[in-house]
Amino acid sequence: MKEQEPIQDNINTNVEEELEMSDNVNQEHTTDENSTAEETVANEQQTSEASSAEGSNKEAEALRAELEEQQQRLLRAQADFDNFRRRTQKEKEELGKYASAKLITELLPVIDNFERAIASGEQGTDVSSYAKGVEMIFRQLEGVLGNEGLKAMETVGEPFNPEFHQAIMQVESDEHEEGIVVEEVQKGYILKDKVLRPAMVKVSG
Repeated sequence: MKEQEPIQDNINTNVEEELEMSDNVNQEHTTDENSTAEETVANEQQTSEASSAEGSNKEAEALRAELEEQQQRLLRAQADFDNFRRRTQKEKEELGKYASAKLITELLPVIDNFERAIASGEQGTDVSSYAKGVEMIFRQLEGVLGNEGLKAMETVGEPFNPEFHQAIMQVESDEHEEGIVVEEVQKGYILKDKVLRPAMVKVSG
């Protein structure tokens, strides 16, 4: 009986060693699995970060492209506005310079007729015919100016109005009550709705 005890001890020792080895293998296997899981998570995180970074880069590129396009549009709009401003300024200067061209063109026939009248007078034309010709030219001139909105004031017999009349004298009058224009010394003119020149008048006192 005593001789079998060491055999039993050896068996127990071997079983314990096998159990320890099995535990070590299990621990190593568990460690390997944990490492593999951690690596998988790390790889997925890196992939996600890379994908997110790539998306951010594309979005940034799109924003830069849109910003550049807007800047180009702004530059074109500024250039168009500068061209428009210069063109408008030039047209305004030309309009101011040649604003009277239309009126002068219409007055040229009147000047022609005055030259003919003067030449006719130098040739000894009949006075009455000459006067009639000058009167016709005057009516022609009145017509041209009237078409431009010029109108002579009617003053005699009208109440004195300082906006239209310039009184140069006050006179006694039996025909008119006080403050009435009795005589026109110089005609006044209205251009459309504006007084171009007030009439010089005498007013009853």
